[in-house]
Amino acid sequence: YWMDSITPALVVLCVCLLASRSHASELAEVGAQSLEIYCYDCHTGDGAEGGIQVDFLQTPDADLGDHVEVMEKMIRVLKERQMPPADADQPDDRQRMALVEWLESRLHAFDCGAVQSPGRVTLRRLNRVEYDNTVRDLTGLDLGLAQSFPSDDVGHGFDNIGDVLTIPPILMEKYVDAAVEIAQRVMQDADARQRVFPFQPENPDDLEQVIDSVRKNVRYFARRAFRRPLTEEEQDRIFEFMRGRWDEGWDPEQIQQAVIALVLSSPHFLFHVELADDEAYLEGVRKLNDYELASRLSYFLWSSMPDDRLFELAERGELGTPEQLAGEAIRMLQDPKAEALVQNLAGQWLQLRQLDRMSPDPEMFPQFDDALRQAAKRETELLLREIMVHNRSVLELLNADYTFVNGRLARHYGLDGIEGEAFRKVSLSDRRGVLMHASILLLTSNPTRTSPVKRGKWVLDNLLGEPPPPPPPNVPELSESAETLGTLRQQMEQHRANPNCAVCHNKMDALGFGLENFDVVGRWREKDGRYAIDPSGELPGGRKFSGPIELVEILSQEKKTEFARCLAERLLTYALGRGLTVGDRCTVSQIVDQLAQSDYRFHALIEGIVTSPPFMMQAKGD
Repeated sequence: YWMDSITPALVVLCVCLLASRSHASELAEVGAQSLEIYCYDCHTGDGAEGGIQVDFLQTPDADLGDHVEVMEKMIRVLKERQMPPADADQPDDRQRMALVEWLESRLHAFDCGAVQSPGRVTLRRLNRVEYDNTVRDLTGLDLGLAQSFPSDDVGHGFDNIGDVLTIPPILMEKYVDAAVEIAQRVMQDADARQRVFPFQPENPDDLEQVIDSVRKNVRYFARRAFRRPLTEEEQDRIFEFMRGRWDEGWDPEQIQQAVIALVLSSPHFLFHVELADDEAYLEGVRKLNDYELASRLSYFLWSSMPDDRLFELAERGELGTPEQLAGEAIRMLQDPKAEALVQNLAGQWLQLRQLDRMSPDPEMFPQFDDALRQAAKRETELLLREIMVHNRSVLELLNADYTFVNGRLARHYGLDGIEGEAFRKVSLSDRRGVLMHASILLLTSNPTRTSPVKRGKWVLDNLLGEPPPPPPPNVPELSESAETLGTLRQQMEQHRANPNCAVCHNKMDALGFGLENFDVVGRWREKDGRYAIDPSGELPGGRKFSGPIELVEILSQEKKTEFARCLAERLLTYALGRGLTVGDRCTVSQIVDQLAQSDYRFHALIEGIVTSPPFMMQAKGD
């Protein structure tokens, strides 16, 4: 009887498998033919157009490890009908979609397990923000000494990347000077002194009790400064240093002050140290210990050292599972110290750190001042904070129908009934998300006029993860001759008449023109001078919009996967302190999938990052 019931199911299964194989075979055939007809003429050999070579696809079993980015770009430009170029022969819809599907199937079949290494972060020092925050949480003193340090270099969009955080000689001098000053200030401040050295002898006249309390204090302080327990050898070195000073006649306070300076000058304070013996690695990979994970969490979310709870969990060995890490991450997002994540993402990913350098023409925009600049910056930070703390959808960065304003910014936006310096949450009818924030609109403008190119490029680079290539050499700027007078759109159309410009500008300009209703400083306008604004546009692929609201709807609905991937890549880069590799591609895809399954809630993004192999593990170095 059971054979009778199973046989039909087996028949159906076999038919499905045969159909699947037939479809895959057809895809491969059509894909190979389409590549031959439409791609190989321009994109093979050393002289390939744009440096994009696709020869590797001629080999069915080619190793795709070095070609993932090229394949992803091919899929994108085919979907958006950017390739083949408009003046070349075009595949029909069936050929185009078959080629896309075949490329996607090749990419999805790529064995992540074969290349997925957690990677290794270059030994990196604390950057300036991390240094000041760590000193604050270690001593209770908010001194801001790192502001006198040389500025941190930026790599992959962030200033916490190990490969670019160099250590010039002047910085070493600054470290020593700062350590001495911090030690002096701690000993002069009763609260700071109690925070650093909490153990006091019951009988100050009992030498053994004094020595015991000093030892406890030193171990306690150094453990927190190094973000881990001291080794026996490290303790012996510190105690030997203390004995030497005692023998020289130093009093206990002088010795304690010297120990503070000594510890704060140590590489184990100044660097994110993740070192292990060879025996800790299994097949070249090891799981980070609980103290290392505590530090990764705290510097990712707080740009500072672990708090007491993280230290306690690490000491008990209760921070090593994905569930434990995820739970602590969500707790930490509710802490005021998570403001560091808000400011670093807004300042570096969204580039608001550049806002202080933006100077609209004072004659054309006399109402603009620093108070408005700072209010605009804070608006964007508060939206990001709202999404982070209240676990809202990350898509609200694109389409939020609310924002945060104080009296100054409310007047700028034409909102009535709001006065004072305090920010409050308000609903909006004519603005959506960060693209219509004054901060971003100012950031992507020129001093005297808006720039659709800058605005479009900013969207592609920072929101969609599709940065356009640099312009080809010898491309002329917009001419100032009479022939190019007219609306900005008309001038740009003449600029795009140059085929060298059109390839990238067709995409950038459409995005930028959708925001033309907002002037240099982010005010709504209907005209640019005497010309009426036309905010309509057509994106590659034929998707049309009539204005900024429709543009944002397209981005948040039809481009949400690209946005989520871009955000995941940027945040993972920041969390790890290194650039991403091909081996991280699968991790990013898994994070994006988790994010989509959670309706794009921010906490799912953080949980996906802190429980990922690159965050929890480390590959052995050379």
